[in-house]
Amino acid sequence: MLILLLIANICLSQSTLSIFDLNKALGRGINMGNMFEAPSEGDWGNPYKEDYFQKNSSLGFNHVRIPILWDVAARASQLSPYTINPTFLARIKSVVDNAIANKLYVVINMHHHEGIFVNPESEKAKFLAQWAQIAEYFKGYDQKLLFEVMNEPHDKLTPALWNVYFNDALQEIRKSNPTRAVVMGVANYGGLSGIPELKIPDDNNLILTIHFYNPFNFTHQGADWVGAESTNWLGTKWEDLDVERNSIKIQFDPLVKLSKEKNIPIHIGEFGAYSKADIESRVKWTTFLARWFEQQNWSWAYWEWSAGFGIYDPATGLMNTKLVDALLKNPMPEAKKLEKVVYYKSDFSAGTDGWNLSVQPGSNANLTVANNLIIDVNTNVKDSWHVQLTKLKLPIFNKLRYQITVKALASSPSVITTYIGKNSEPYNSYSGYSTFNLETVEKEFTYTFVMNDPTDVSARMSFDMGAGISKITISSIRIDLFIEGIITPYVIIPLEGTAPYVIIPLASEREIDKSISIFPNPAKEIVTVFHDKSIKTIDLVENNGKILFSKPNINSAKTILNLSGLASGMYYIYFYSDKLKFVRKIIKN
Repeated sequence: MLILLLIANICLSQSTLSIFDLNKALGRGINMGNMFEAPSEGDWGNPYKEDYFQKNSSLGFNHVRIPILWDVAARASQLSPYTINPTFLARIKSVVDNAIANKLYVVINMHHHEGIFVNPESEKAKFLAQWAQIAEYFKGYDQKLLFEVMNEPHDKLTPALWNVYFNDALQEIRKSNPTRAVVMGVANYGGLSGIPELKIPDDNNLILTIHFYNPFNFTHQGADWVGAESTNWLGTKWEDLDVERNSIKIQFDPLVKLSKEKNIPIHIGEFGAYSKADIESRVKWTTFLARWFEQQNWSWAYWEWSAGFGIYDPATGLMNTKLVDALLKNPMPEAKKLEKVVYYKSDFSAGTDGWNLSVQPGSNANLTVANNLIIDVNTNVKDSWHVQLTKLKLPIFNKLRYQITVKALASSPSVITTYIGKNSEPYNSYSGYSTFNLETVEKEFTYTFVMNDPTDVSARMSFDMGAGISKITISSIRIDLFIEGIITPYVIIPLEGTAPYVIIPLASEREIDKSISIFPNPAKEIVTVFHDKSIKTIDLVENNGKILFSKPNINSAKTILNLSGLASGMYYIYFYSDKLKFVRKIIKN
């Protein structure tokens, strides 16, 4: 009996997991970034240390992703047959063995293969030869080791070319590793925008990986490699609002759909927020994404262990326990909700409503209106912004939060990018850049941002639409303004009774509280408002800015309001002296 049990245990330990079970086993992971992806170990100030994997495992991570730069002269010959340096192969093997010894699954990839992004055709033979050697060298490993073919294909390694190059590399790998799990990334820098053109080979041992860093102006604020624009994003917060979460969930809809249609598991290979974001926002964002990915049954790997996004400080040997808890311990909290009002809503019943299409030389597109905006993109020879839909003269005010909602579809799967920004040099974005994957059925897309730049009363909203050939139909564009949680008190005054609105800074909350009291609030019918004698007029106003009634020529410090006949809900009381002075909310029961 003992012998039979031993044999059964041996067979169980050698059993092969299905690709979905393997992805489940990957579970929670972390990237060992800025180590072997540097041209030489230690070049980027974050060298690998032998005890890291023991630390990873003891925290509760299930796998590590090891970014590796293979294509430098010290590591691989640049001439045929493109031999990889045996010493470097042995070095990577020792790292993989250390991770596996610490009960971690391991993903090794090809990172920063810059030549293939610039000139794919001339680099293809080397790329395939390198993968043939890597696969042959590691073929004896069990399922604990996974191969990821390429990190973030982009530039001239287009989505169409990537489909071909990935399949060719997969065939090289399969010669020596017929059943090894291979991780497939997507073009356009590995993000969700690469999904529409992705073609997944017929192979039962593939895992699809996506990188996610949205909202980008939050996760990359102050990141100098992004450019000067990132400095303007400093102070951007993630408040864990329901609208923030919903914006992210909508972005992932095409991935959820693709996973079901193709029956392929999902791995989020990178996500993280740079250390210049405030820690409380980083914790909220990380907690939400980690728990939400797990709810989808996706594995994930946080970017990264011990550098600018990291959870561990190698200089002090201390963990960022708040981020560690966000990744591994925190439960999913309830989302916060904020009240908002419509700031702008499109009306295409009589024309373009001020939206204009600009088309750069070499591209071809036209705009028509039929109760919708219809943008027919016929040709685009370069960048997506070469076909651009814009609306000008949007007042966007410092410290206020906005939500943008767009309803759109396309004649074939398409990608558009939208943002609100400056309408002059340097044409920077205030909102970050949000990419939507359009489908042949209408969908609603949304994103939010806080205006951290100075107030711009002539901002523009843009849609970059030239990423592919398609007919794009936009039925609605709406901008909502959140009126709670605002750092400086504001009041919303409609221009000529309709949106958009002018925003006027008010006195401090302390001054308002000293000057005005409302009793009762909430109220059913009669309300008494006490105020200082400088108030000459009081208006009761609906959410949309419509004045319900006005009390002019006030000459005392007390005013009676009759709310009978009004529907239950929230209203506003505007207080005027010579000019608008205060605004207060009142609830009608």
